[in-house]
This record gives sequence, structure tokens and C-alpha cells, in this order.
Amino acid sequence: MKNKPDRHPNRLSRFDYSQNGGYFLTLCAKDRQPLFGHFPNACVGGGVLDAPLLQLSGWGKIVEGQLRAMSAYYPGVWIDLYTIMPNHVHLLLRVARHNPAGLDTPDTAGASRTPPPTNSVGNARANQLVPAFVSTFKRLTNRQANASLWQRGYHDHIIRNEADYQRIWRYIEGNPARWQEDCLYIADVTNQIGRQP
Repeated sequence: MKNKPDRHPNRLSRFDYSQNGGYFLTLCAKDRQPLFGHFPNACVGGGVLDAPLLQLSGWGKIVEGQLRAMSAYYPGVWIDLYTIMPNHVHLLLRVARHNPAGLDTPDTAGASRTPPPTNSVGNARANQLVPAFVSTFKRLTNRQANASLWQRGYHDHIIRNEADYQRIWRYIEGNPARWQEDCLYIADVTNQIGRQP
């Protein structure tokens, strides 16, 4: 009999992930491979705020399109900010019981035209809204890409106050400029992304 790895849940067991608030999420590509694109010219990092934008791969474009569409599938959940990196995605997610004044309808250009599975929203346990959101997002991007894009699980941080929110916003916004300093950094990703669309 094979020994299976001892896996521990990485969500807070008694936390209600459907309550109003902010969540910082990091989702990694399968095997942390640079599936979503690369930074051109390799002159990225050093804290330069005008670092080049990620050149998205075909799979990166699928991920971006689905990110823009997710709020349409989950009323009351908004992505305030995201950044797609070569091998991971950062999200600043907000859960609110009603649409805040002035919030625009999400842009669904490039999103999967396949609706989420019926059990993804309606039958999700009430306190598991954020995990259900992530699960649906991964499932839809995998289906559209016709590939397994994601590592199991994800990292979450529950945002505690406005200062925490602002700190995370700056981190996400500046992440591309600090790519070479990132703990998920992979050197010379341009040679590793040829097997995708």
C-alpha cells in the first residue's frame, strides 16, 4: 500500500469565507511552470515601476478573460485587482452582499461561454463562497484551455483592515516590477513556454 502525503487543509476551519470583506489570493500554475506568459527582454525587476507588462500566452489570455467574467457568475464577489505572472496569479477579492454604488458590470470579453457547473454556486456551502469561486475559476479555465493549468489548492490571506488592504494592493500592483525577486521566479521562462497555445 502506498503512503499518501499527509495533506492539511489550508483554509481556516471555522472561518466563514462568505462574509463581507477582502481576501488576498495566490493561485499557482501546475508544477509552478510558466504557463501564462513571459516578460519580454528579460530586463524586468529591480523595483522599476515601469517594468514591461507580461506578454500573455494563449493560456494566459484564457486566464485573463475568465478573471474578467467571474463576477458575473458570482454576484456579490468582485476582483478589485489582479496580476497575472508567468506561473501564478494574485487576486484582491472582495465579497459584499450587495453591489457597491458605482461598480460597473464586469467585462466578459474573452471569457468562457460555458456557464459554470450548476452545483458551483447554488449548492456550495454558504460559508465556502471564496473556495467555490476559486474552484469554479480553475475548472472553467482548465476546460477552456483543454489542459490542467493549476496546482492543487491556493494561498489565502484574510484582509484585516484598510492598511492591510493598501499594503496588499501595492504588493500586487508592484509584483511584475519585482519578478526576479519573487519566491516563485523561474529564470529564462521564454524557453519554457513553447508547448502551449
